Amino acid sequence: MQKDLTKGNVLKNIITFSLPFLLSNFLQTFYGMADLFIVGQYNDAASLSGVSIGSQVMHMITVIIVGLAMGSTVMIGRYVGEKKNNEMNKTIGNTLTLFVLVSIILTILLLLLLNPIITIMSTPIEAIYETRLYLMTCFIGIPFITIYNIISSIFRGMGDSKSPMYFVGIACIINILLDFILIGYFNMHSLGAALGTVCSQAVSVMIAFVTIIKRKLLTIKKDDFHINKSIVLDILKIGTPISCQDGFIQVSFIIITIIANSRGVNVAAAVGVVEKIISFLFLVPSSMLSAVSAICAQCIGAKVHERSVLTLKYGCLISIGFGLLFTIICQFVSHPILSLFTSETIVITLGSQYLKAYVFDCIFAGVHFCFSGFYTAYGYSMISFFHNIISIIFVRIPGAYFAAKIYPDTLYPMGLAAPLGSLLSSIICIGIYMVLKKKLYYQKTN
Repeated sequence: MQKDLTKGNVLKNIITFSLPFLLSNFLQTFYGMADLFIVGQYNDAASLSGVSIGSQVMHMITVIIVGLAMGSTVMIGRYVGEKKNNEMNKTIGNTLTLFVLVSIILTILLLLLLNPIITIMSTPIEAIYETRLYLMTCFIGIPFITIYNIISSIFRGMGDSKSPMYFVGIACIINILLDFILIGYFNMHSLGAALGTVCSQAVSVMIAFVTIIKRKLLTIKKDDFHINKSIVLDILKIGTPISCQDGFIQVSFIIITIIANSRGVNVAAAVGVVEKIISFLFLVPSSMLSAVSAICAQCIGAKVHERSVLTLKYGCLISIGFGLLFTIICQFVSHPILSLFTSETIVITLGSQYLKAYVFDCIFAGVHFCFSGFYTAYGYSMISFFHNIISIIFVRIPGAYFAAKIYPDTLYPMGLAAPLGSLLSSIICIGIYMVLKKKLYYQKTN
């Protein structure tokens, strides 16, 4: 299962690692979009808004968990590069124990905060019931969602991005089938969408564990699951800034959603659908972040720092290229894309305005995503936290707020807030890299 990413052609390593991860994210995002698509075909704007608002809350929770797990991915990657199998196994065991506990605590806490969350989201009155059903069901299923993402993070730290792809592929098929059955046939609205998501993730987790045990993909022992304070602290030291960063980014998106929700159910539905589309387009920069962090972590462990820098450069170039392609396409086919999710003309029109502006974020976000992966691998995850907080406070939130106030009849200016924020983040990342270039080149790891 382990793969040495410190040798061979750097560009080839990025592509071979990122493609399965890209496909995994595509499948995961696809069945998330399938929820909206199927709900939009069978139900009204209230159900569509309920699912879009609920799924955004769940996405925020998921990225926080994945961000925290980045600490495990980096630590495992370093031990793979250093050929320290015992330390790697202990890190894997501690990761599983830590996140099982986290998922249980998180489930209880979120269920207690269900109504306040719905209120904070400024959920339109028409969509409150549907949103509550969706979130309650998904909150109960958080342990399955957490374990799936943690298993994927562990595999990627070991250089294996293919196994998670197979697991999520199974989940995708099950989720879509359940959506058609529960939403289309039984007319369960947002509850059907939530049940489909949770059940598919649960089945995927069970299949992953069966596969790991039968094929003996992991060689961890019982003692490896015992909490080791130093290992947990290392994981949290790297993962916490990334988790906070991703969490604050999602909070900024939720604040933007709140601004949109306050303008009525049609705007809420339009923004919710576009957020799903953007999450699909962000697959490439997200894949590059994971590839850069995993490959650089192994390179750091093997002390081949020049390959880390080359990995960063290739990652940025790939992300920018795809970002430009997505941006150009969306300027011409935004209406047809939106019509896939709803037949309501006003939602399509508003969503098209928002998408044409928002899609520019794919270009700039790709750059700071790659730098975030690079800095995290080197243990500088606070840099990623730093530039994203500046972006959120000074551009994303105020930009969306004032755009909504000044331009109440269109969503295009509001859509520009995110790409402008990413542009600022990219400038900060590049500036810091130029300052720390020599240190990053020749840093020696313990």
